[in-house]
Amino acid sequence: MPEVLQVGGFEPFSTTDWPGKLCAVVFVQGCPWRCGYCHNPGLQPRQRPHGAPHWSDILTFLAHRRGLLDGVVFSGGEPTIDPGLPDAIAQVRALGFQVGLHTAGVHTRRLVSVLPQVDWIGLDLKAGEAAHDRVTGVPGSAKAGLEALALVAGSGVEVEVRTTFDSELLDDSDLMELARTVRDAGLQQWTLQRRRWLAPEPRMAPLPPPRLLDEARQLGIQIHWR
Repeated sequence: MPEVLQVGGFEPFSTTDWPGKLCAVVFVQGCPWRCGYCHNPGLQPRQRPHGAPHWSDILTFLAHRRGLLDGVVFSGGEPTIDPGLPDAIAQVRALGFQVGLHTAGVHTRRLVSVLPQVDWIGLDLKAGEAAHDRVTGVPGSAKAGLEALALVAGSGVEVEVRTTFDSELLDDSDLMELARTVRDAGLQQWTLQRRRWLAPEPRMAPLPPPRLLDEARQLGIQIHWR
């Protein structure tokens, strides 16, 4: 029997992938975008890597963790590109777990189909329209990313909108465009996470100037740094 979901990896226990929840994390294999700061590049190809767990084995594991975990997060890669995502979510909910989703909204129609079954979304908002293609490396990617923001903001599902700040890809004007984009979507909370480089030596993207925080507050946006 074919696997429901193309799994690239599995984390049986996490306290950081869903704020305030104890969860397992399923990493779905494949992503069509090529963000320069991607921290999971091994999950970009659609081909299942050698040794990756099977979805059926993950379900068996989860069945024995009922009452011990709050939920299951589908991450990636980009989970919305997998046609098996709706069925996989239904199977997890049938086991009694809440469902979280990490997504950039690449496949908006599939995102729409699963929204009623999702309890929390971590939406990776890559950039505003002007800089989106520069970040993802894919022409025309802004349409899906901004549609996903509108869909999630209007869904009633709890959401954390977060953006990876890479000073080599986004400047202050790009960040302010993003702040206005978040505000125009009707949201007030925005999480920024600085890019981390490991080679040739560990370092992080610098913080933008303090005036950015002041300007964002004037728009009614609260920025949280991670």
